[in-house]
Amino acid sequence: MRNKALGSIKADIYTKITNEIISAIEAGTADFEMPWHKQAHAGVPRNPVTKKLYRGINTLTLWIAGRKEGYASSRWASYLQWKSLGAQVRQGEKGSTIIFYKREEEDENSEEEETQNQARAVIRYSHVFNGDQVEGWSADESSGTVNHTKFAKAVCFINSLGSDIRHGSDTAYYSPALDRIFMPDQSVFRDTNSGSATESYFSVLFHEHIHWSGHSARLSRDLSGRFGSSSYAMEELVAELGASFLCAALDINTYPRPDHAAYIASWLKVLKEHKSAIFVAASAASVASQFLESLVTQSSIEKTA
Repeated sequence: MRNKALGSIKADIYTKITNEIISAIEAGTADFEMPWHKQAHAGVPRNPVTKKLYRGINTLTLWIAGRKEGYASSRWASYLQWKSLGAQVRQGEKGSTIIFYKREEEDENSEEEETQNQARAVIRYSHVFNGDQVEGWSADESSGTVNHTKFAKAVCFINSLGSDIRHGSDTAYYSPALDRIFMPDQSVFRDTNSGSATESYFSVLFHEHIHWSGHSARLSRDLSGRFGSSSYAMEELVAELGASFLCAALDINTYPRPDHAAYIASWLKVLKEHKSAIFVAASAASVASQFLESLVTQSSIEKTA
């Protein structure tokens, strides 16, 4: 009975979060603006008590909640965590759902022999509140990095990866066979009402580098087993989310792309058919973005040495 109850909790939370994300995507289909666009500029959600970043699906769900409610803060914590900081969640405020996995000992009466008497990861969920929902706490958040500084960081980030980038292409794409990224010249990108040409350029370049991270020589990412014919759409979703995570880390806006029209329907299809799909995509995107960040860190260490 315990296993069935846990399975029900898992199914319910998967369905709840997936439906919220589906609704957010459908709301932006007219202008191809996805839930992760622009909100990435607010930064990666962070817990002010633990100082840790929220990763994977939690990044996406908190971005959606923040955008829906118009929160300016990127800080999120539980009721008790805010209380530990001397802050008070205002009466009537509603929390946003996050998930985490807790290691638990398997019930020795479990019917699943392969996990009997072994620790396993069990999905759990909690609720957190944004910094804009509390009183008695002052934000200690930077107002944003000067443009030339953040773009210099982005250039340094890309150069540290050691990827093979060829400019002059008509379109941006990554070739797994050649292990090479093809990009239009930066001069091709134009300013829009949403942001600068330079931000658009780096957003696309990060997208292609998330694809690059999945090469067999790196993360060897293969999503075909679980999602079949939808694996290509899933990989594009991973690249989109991963690029938004990198843009957030480097204080760069990410914007709607014209080619989203070709993917939105397939993204919605796979999300509706597989309630765990967005969790898998967000997790893979988080792993990919952190992998690229680790390459930059390692490169910095090697240069210092």
